[in-house]
Amino acid sequence: MKKLLFICSLSLLCAACNTTIKKEEKIVTPTPNIKELTIPEKIAKANGFDQWKNVTEIQFAFNVDRSGKHYSRLWKWKPKTNDVTLITEKDTTAYNRNQIDSLALQADRGFINDRYWLLTPFNLVWDQGTTITTEKVATTPISKKEMHKLTLTYGNEGGYTPGDAYDFYYNDQFIIQEWVFRKGNQPEASLTTTWENYQDFNGIKISLSRKTADQKFHLFFTDVKVITTP
Repeated sequence: MKKLLFICSLSLLCAACNTTIKKEEKIVTPTPNIKELTIPEKIAKANGFDQWKNVTEIQFAFNVDRSGKHYSRLWKWKPKTNDVTLITEKDTTAYNRNQIDSLALQADRGFINDRYWLLTPFNLVWDQGTTITTEKVATTPISKKEMHKLTLTYGNEGGYTPGDAYDFYYNDQFIIQEWVFRKGNQPEASLTTTWENYQDFNGIKISLSRKTADQKFHLFFTDVKVITTP
C-alpha cells in the first residue's frame, strides 16, 4: 500500500512538473507594433523634423540674385506662438499669424513663400489637401543623375498659390538634391534648381543655396539661427 502511495505521489509530482513546463512555454514576448514611415515622413525626419518640437524661434534672411538685382528680407518667427517679424531696408512689420489683418496680409504672403523655401521638407508633412506620388528611379533635371522622385501637388482651393506642383529628387539618405516647381501643375517647369550647402542648426538640417543650371538665378539664406529649448 505504501509502495502504491509512493508511486501515485511520484506520478502527481511529474504531472505537476509537466504542467509547469507547459505554462512556461506559453509565455510569449509581445512584438512592438512599429509603423513604417511614409516617404514624406522619411524626408522630413532626415532633415531633423524630430527636433522641431524644441524650436522656440527661427531667424533667417531670404536672398535672391536674379537678372543682376538683389532682393533680401529678414524674418523672425516664433512657431509656438506664431509671432512673425519682417525686417526690410524700408520698414519693420510685426504680426501674429492667428490674427492676420489687411495690413499683415502682404507680409504674410512673403513669409509663407520664404518659409516654404527654407523648410520645404517639413511642409511635406505639415501641409494638408495635397496629393503625393513617388517614383523609385528618376533622372534629375540638372545633374542628370539617377535618384528617387516625389511629386507633391496642392489642391485647387486654399493657400496663397493653389494648384501648384513640385517634383523633388532625393538620394538614398532622403536628402533633396534638386527640385522642379510647376505653377498650376502645368507640365512644363516654371523653375528648376539645385539644393546645395546643407548645414545643421541645432539638429535642423537646411539647404542654404539653390541655383538654376545657368546660374542666372540664385536663392540663398543667410543669418540663419535656430533657437531651441530642451
